[in-house]
Amino acid sequence: MFTASLLKGKVAIVTGGGTGLGLAIAKRMGELGADIAVGSRHSEHLEHGTADLRHAGLDPLAVQVDVRKPEQVDEMVGRVLRHFGHIDILINNAGGNFICRAEDLSPNGWNSVVGIVLNGSFYCSRAVGRHMIARGHGGSIVSILANYVWTGSAGTVHSAAAKAGVMSMTQTLAVEWAAHNIRVNAVAPGPIESPGAAQQLWSTPEAVRRITEAFR
Repeated sequence: MFTASLLKGKVAIVTGGGTGLGLAIAKRMGELGADIAVGSRHSEHLEHGTADLRHAGLDPLAVQVDVRKPEQVDEMVGRVLRHFGHIDILINNAGGNFICRAEDLSPNGWNSVVGIVLNGSFYCSRAVGRHMIARGHGGSIVSILANYVWTGSAGTVHSAAAKAGVMSMTQTLAVEWAAHNIRVNAVAPGPIESPGAAQQLWSTPEAVRRITEAFR
């Protein structure tokens, strides 16, 4: 049984934390005692997400950030440090996805998803990892994967390739940063029923049926 003080004194950044899985992660970590910083590209997501967190009795720091831009990631980390003083946990949850056959995928579509998922996860991990190394207290970095990293899935070549890169990055950083007591892990939670994912990946009853049957 997890207690409300399990993460007391810890500071966590959750990217893509204004909606869906990221918001749920932020809320649960806050309930366990962590101080929460929520990052998102979209101001309306931040507004609604932080309102939800405050309604739950939490006091999050909201940071508008495009994780594809390393200078914005560095500024996010700087703001969190100025506000809370340190960072203990990073959740790389920011993502982008849409169904598109490989032969129809534009370079811009490819670069957009790879930029958010793979590049963004690295920029955030690097910025937070530098702080953790300099501070000398260790920490934890967790990235969100997808099951099709291992299986493949038609229409997700951009996301699958990016998430596979994140898995490899996770394994490499775990080896490199173990000496600094920084734990680097990744999890693939499976399909999550949230407005963003549902609209992009299973927007029809038939798609929902196929996914539901596959995970029974």
